[in-house]
Amino acid sequence: MTVRSEDRDGVRVLSLARPPVNAIDFALVRALGAAFESAADARCRALVVTGIPGVFSAGIDTKRLAGYDARERAEMLRGVNRTLLALYALEKPCVAAISGHALGAGLVLALACDARIAAAGAFRLGLTEAAAGVPFPAGPLAVVRAELAPETLRRLALSSAALAPDAPALAGVVDRVVSAESLLGDAVAHARELAAQPAFAAVKRQLRGDTVARMQRIVERDDEPLLAGWT
Repeated sequence: MTVRSEDRDGVRVLSLARPPVNAIDFALVRALGAAFESAADARCRALVVTGIPGVFSAGIDTKRLAGYDARERAEMLRGVNRTLLALYALEKPCVAAISGHALGAGLVLALACDARIAAAGAFRLGLTEAAAGVPFPAGPLAVVRAELAPETLRRLALSSAALAPDAPALAGVVDRVVSAESLLGDAVAHARELAAQPAFAAVKRQLRGDTVARMQRIVERDDEPLLAGWT
């Protein structure tokens, strides 16, 4: 099982569980997509996405990706776009409990949530796609453009810098840094607070509507050229 699910009085906690670093391969993409879609269940009022102690996700599994043929790479790319759309468009509160290192696609996953709480420690966060040799797929690119100020995005994406959670450059990325021991409890509590707001879903639709529509068009256009570096 690459994604564990636990319900805490209406808050569903999804934990990435692909040790040692929660690297994202096609199987994990599919598991996350199914988990995000199942969060539409009325019993789930809010979502928390986390990893394992010390690692949220190290991003795309480049070793596995190198072993995929062209068809498998294309399917994974489409899967990444669909899965991120399912999370970004979910009309319920989604809180990222960043349990450790979050790099590349791992950080993009956190950015697709509504709030981001990180564990304190010797961890690194960064958009490391350029250094890893894996360009942004169209869906993730839409998310980072929507969620980050242009200056922040330029600095993080072009430098591939991996920074501590409390680094000043991540002020617009991480909302709060807490102890590792209190991380999950704080994230669940915050998700519950967000869900208590009667107009939360409506306001989220207003804020994300244009980006969601763009991502839906990306997913629906199977004939859209795939990025060089993926194919």
